[in-house]
Amino acid sequence: MPVDSALRLLDIDIPSQPEALVKLSLLLAEEEVDFKALAALIETDMALAAAVLKAVNSSLYGLSGRVQSVQQAITYLGTREVAAVTFEMGLRAIFPHSAELAPLWDRAARRGVLMGRMGVALGVDPWAAHSAGLFEECGKAVLFRHASERYRAMLQAADDEVTLLLLEHEAFGVSNDALGAALCESWGLAAAAVASVRHHVEVQAKRELPPHVQRRSICALSAMAHALMTAPETLEAVANAVAPQAQLDETLVLRGTRKVAEQLAAAAARG
Repeated sequence: MPVDSALRLLDIDIPSQPEALVKLSLLLAEEEVDFKALAALIETDMALAAAVLKAVNSSLYGLSGRVQSVQQAITYLGTREVAAVTFEMGLRAIFPHSAELAPLWDRAARRGVLMGRMGVALGVDPWAAHSAGLFEECGKAVLFRHASERYRAMLQAADDEVTLLLLEHEAFGVSNDALGAALCESWGLAAAAVASVRHHVEVQAKRELPPHVQRRSICALSAMAHALMTAPETLEAVANAVAPQAQLDETLVLRGTRKVAEQLAAAAARG
């Protein structure tokens, strides 16, 4: 999809989707995904395949044995999670390696797994949920690549995400949430994932879902994942606030979130 013309006028480059991920997206769009073809596609890019295997063997997944091939990873984790890890590695690769971005990618990986598995537990599109979690902060990487020194100082100066958006607008005329949504849209992510990335700061700060978004359940999962990762003591309050707005049951949302958190904690312990 084309990038919004207003963003193009700002002279901030929105990276194109790598060719391997374009082909991966086409495979995932098929009614029945051929996992052998998926594994073969990933393994044609040796650097990408190595990065995927390294991620899959990390403590985040806590597999009982070391995975030696992409196909084996799919057997253990399933097509969706391996595809999501591949997107994560492809996304990371287009941005510069830096100490400032490392925590962003760590949060992205954890948030993506959380939201994807919460989606499975709650009957919400798990691929859209995982994608939204993975790409939520990617607009920061876009700005960092655009103006590393200025943005490094901005990240250090901002006390919270709302303040960061204000600083970004003042300096660049655009904020990371809009840039992240533009990247998601240009890469062909689901509309619900794009909307979640676009509105995540407002949703997390106010616990109010955007009324004009049709599938607001992904936004609700973003709020729950954020609460779990930053202030677990607020989980129940966040669930009570956002679940009804997304036409989800508060009790089930809270229970599903806690169950997934326990799964990841157990995986980390094994890892």
